Amino acid sequence: MKSALSAILLIAAQFGSASAQAGNDVDIERLATCKDSWLDWKKSEPGRLKSFGDHFRSTFSSNENDPFYVPKSSESIFGLRILQAYPDNVGMGVGFSVLVDAPFDKARKTLEASLGKPLAKCDNGDGMKTCALEIGAMRTVMLMAEDSPKSTSTLLGCYYFYEK
Repeated sequence: MKSALSAILLIAAQFGSASAQAGNDVDIERLATCKDSWLDWKKSEPGRLKSFGDHFRSTFSSNENDPFYVPKSSESIFGLRILQAYPDNVGMGVGFSVLVDAPFDKARKTLEASLGKPLAKCDNGDGMKTCALEIGAMRTVMLMAEDSPKSTSTLLGCYYFYEK
């Protein structure tokens, strides 16, 4: 009886875990963490870029005056709900980013767990918290959030170029 209950709990835990991850968009996760790059796709895999563009337009929408896109339904990366997506920039840099519904420290912990390494360059200044980790040439993962205890969202993304 005890082993049957354990088996049921194990199955339920696996099902619950799979359900919790079901809303995660793996393509968005890979772009936001520099594992993939639309810049590389543009140069060497235009079909893949077009396919992702079709997927993105079917999943996100934008008002023509907004610099961001919003999910048409609930979308997430690493279990963090996506509020907005910026498919071609990260602040003043070129890249791909999403604004997630998580305070900075939670987003940082989640991102570091997914990368398997800590973010290296962290700074607080000008009312912002930032962290970055160079993954390779023209690939830097970054986090940015308002430096306020009331802040509940964090920008998470990959940038290829950065204007100072």
